[in-house]
Amino acid sequence: MLTSGVAPGKLPPMTDVTSDAAATRLRRSPLHERHTAAGAKFAPFGGWEMPLEYAGGGVLKEHAAVRTAVGVFDVSHLGKARVTGPGAAEFVNSCLSNDLRRIGPGRAQYTLCCDDATGGVVDDIIAYLYADDHVFLIPNAANTAEVVRRLRAAAPERITVTDEHEAYAVLAVQGPRSGDLLAALDLPTEHGYMSFDAANLAAVELTVCRTGYTGELGYELVVPAEHAVTVWDALFAAGEAFELRACGLAARDTLRTEMGYPLHGQDLSLDITPVQARSGWAVGWDKPAFWGRDALLAEKAAGPRCTLRGLVAVDRAIPRPGMTLHVGDKQVGTVTSGTFSPTRKQGIALALLDTDANLAEGDEVQVNIRGRQAPLRLQKPPFVTPSTH
Repeated sequence: MLTSGVAPGKLPPMTDVTSDAAATRLRRSPLHERHTAAGAKFAPFGGWEMPLEYAGGGVLKEHAAVRTAVGVFDVSHLGKARVTGPGAAEFVNSCLSNDLRRIGPGRAQYTLCCDDATGGVVDDIIAYLYADDHVFLIPNAANTAEVVRRLRAAAPERITVTDEHEAYAVLAVQGPRSGDLLAALDLPTEHGYMSFDAANLAAVELTVCRTGYTGELGYELVVPAEHAVTVWDALFAAGEAFELRACGLAARDTLRTEMGYPLHGQDLSLDITPVQARSGWAVGWDKPAFWGRDALLAEKAAGPRCTLRGLVAVDRAIPRPGMTLHVGDKQVGTVTSGTFSPTRKQGIALALLDTDANLAEGDEVQVNIRGRQAPLRLQKPPFVTPSTH
């Protein structure tokens, strides 16, 4: 019996979908027509065609809306999987990294699906615990099939793992006024962080979870796909009074980078373990079993060869993923995520730095940008203080 106790959407290179032929190979959100009408610029992401930014706003205005008022993101590309059957929660707990025994029904938890042999991260996931026999998972778009495959391969006959990727839309309502907007729609807002409630909006049954990927007060609405447009329209009908703005994946990326939140495929991957990514807080180290346990315990004991650190630009440089970092003539690491911070008005980054470089907060490294050695200073994330925690 589980007992009570005590971070979407991930970005590829930002390229436009330039032809109908390309678009036909991509899945589309049930809100695609609403995005088109709003003048969205689209990009392929995780096998989906998703809004990157919107006309009349762009990344800077969308980013600012979430930091100061409220924005809504369509993150329906995120995966959805359901694990049911007697002992489903215990089964999930024996596979994924975090310890579901720390929470009770009605709570959600950030967790990791790790490779059993290496400890590398197959995906990071939000797990909704409904009951001992019911867990709902939200993986990343491109990794859903692999997460489901691994769970099915390990599941005993009494456990059913269902891929429900396109059955639901997910809307992330984020920002200091997000609670006011939801309250105006008679949706629940008082439940604690990482908890969820059933709700009804415009005769649509949905789930409201106090989660997000921006660092601000926020909620994620899990909505049956066929009713996504109804819920989207209801949000915008009430949203004008709260300065609601539609936001794309580009702003989602700048917001999460300002908070130092990792992006799977860049800051977490099969080649980057939770120990290296400083995500050990999402590992139930005392659990008797989870995928990758032996490898991760060994790495933790020995110390990782590299660790994920934060960097801020000293001058006007903007670091980008894949750029190498140096101290003098020695390469000491690689940028995993890098962008311009709209809040700080300077470049920021996450980077894997060699442990044996012995770098401390405040030390400087150099990155080559167009032939110029630009200095970056080590700083522990988050790089900004959100208006609402």
